[in-house]
Amino acid sequence: MTDVSALWDFDDPAGSELRFRTAAETAEGPDRLVLLTQVARALGLQERYDEGHAVLDGLAVTHDEVAVRASLERGRLLRSAGDPDAARPHLESAALAARESGLDALHVDALHMVALVAPPEDQQRLHEEALAVARGSSDQAARDWDASLLNNLGMVHADAGDWAAALAAFEEALAARERIGDAGRTRVARWMVGWALRNLGRTDEARVVQSALKAELDAAGEEDPYVDEELALLQG
Repeated sequence: MTDVSALWDFDDPAGSELRFRTAAETAEGPDRLVLLTQVARALGLQERYDEGHAVLDGLAVTHDEVAVRASLERGRLLRSAGDPDAARPHLESAALAARESGLDALHVDALHMVALVAPPEDQQRLHEEALAVARGSSDQAARDWDASLLNNLGMVHADAGDWAAALAAFEEALAARERIGDAGRTRVARWMVGWALRNLGRTDEARVVQSALKAELDAAGEEDPYVDEELALLQG
């Protein structure tokens, strides 16, 4: 099947939509339908939810991966539109179908989405279950979901005020990001560690983290208001 990751730029959903539409024009069979599910996702990221649903409504779902992706993207659209309760059955259906079809990366993706729409009291357990599935997979794409899942788990702990547990999760997420090798996402993971350190009162360590990020951004001619905000807080 088509490798959709090569066409994605999540910072540019409109550009991504155009690439997926262009690729779908020349693709055939299930490959074309997979590409169209990503058109729907890109529309959702632009808050064009009705258009995204219309794309999914037009799919003739006769292939396992297409069925999984259609349910997954339907759930994402509903969650993004502010209806997590309506999203959950679609996401759970996607997770079950992906597991039964041996589509490990999509299985973990769907599980991670189920955790995001679950009630707060269930989120830690569901994130941990998804993380166990990711770590138990022989598919590297599924295993690489550990970085996002650990970050989300850290956020669950942070929301509960357990900053020690949050820091531990963010540090694991950082190690995963360094393994995967995405520089931008690794910087975000470092910021999360610094954020947790500040909230634990470990301000000197937090300042080292954020100052290093600031220096790297300055060298690259880039800015990040979140880094600047943390440094301002750490000056106080």
